[in-house]
Amino acid sequence: MKNIDIERFKNLTFNDFRILALDNSLSMYQKIGFPDSYRKGKEALIFNDIISKLKYFNQSNKVILDIGIGCSGLAIMMIERCRKNNHTLVAIDSQEMLELLPNEDFIRKIPGYFPDVPEVFERYGDKVDSILTYSVFHYVFNKGNIFKFIDKALSLLKDEGELLIGDIPNVCKRKRFFKSEAGIKYHQEYTGTNEIPEGEFSIFETDLIDDGVILSILQRYRNYG
Repeated sequence: MKNIDIERFKNLTFNDFRILALDNSLSMYQKIGFPDSYRKGKEALIFNDIISKLKYFNQSNKVILDIGIGCSGLAIMMIERCRKNNHTLVAIDSQEMLELLPNEDFIRKIPGYFPDVPEVFERYGDKVDSILTYSVFHYVFNKGNIFKFIDKALSLLKDEGELLIGDIPNVCKRKRFFKSEAGIKYHQEYTGTNEIPEGEFSIFETDLIDDGVILSILQRYRNYG
């Protein structure tokens, strides 16, 4: 079942997520493109990691923007923390996905495919304290322009604002892990086999984020200060 789910949720597009959001036979994790085994019981750990990296999230009366918020428990945790800290939460996703989230006075739902969402820039340019985009960036890499995406996101931030791009699947990092003793043990426990995971560095893999992509992002935005 794991392999079936993994294949089912590969290479999804924005419109694919709209369809998943409407499918009531799917779990909340499957609606956002994950097998249940990837997210069930783990989202509290993910959330705690996120808020440890976003300093404004733990303050009060800030503007928090989530690009691709989804509809799983992680989104609900975001909403509850924003309620507690009196934040404004700007949630960007498809209309179908946003309709699965509660309607609250402090939540500003803006449907659309970022960055092609003019309303966001009209209302929140230079006004956002923290931006989160989690488990989204690899879809941008495959189907869009990553530098346009980041450039436009940064244009929304106040001075000293923060942007967290979370859960980037770096194929080089994955290969390094599976070459390690810990990585081999993890793979064997997960698959229930004694096989050694594949991962040759000399193989050119298209459509996958690697060290080169990550380092080019760092260089570009370090140059901008």
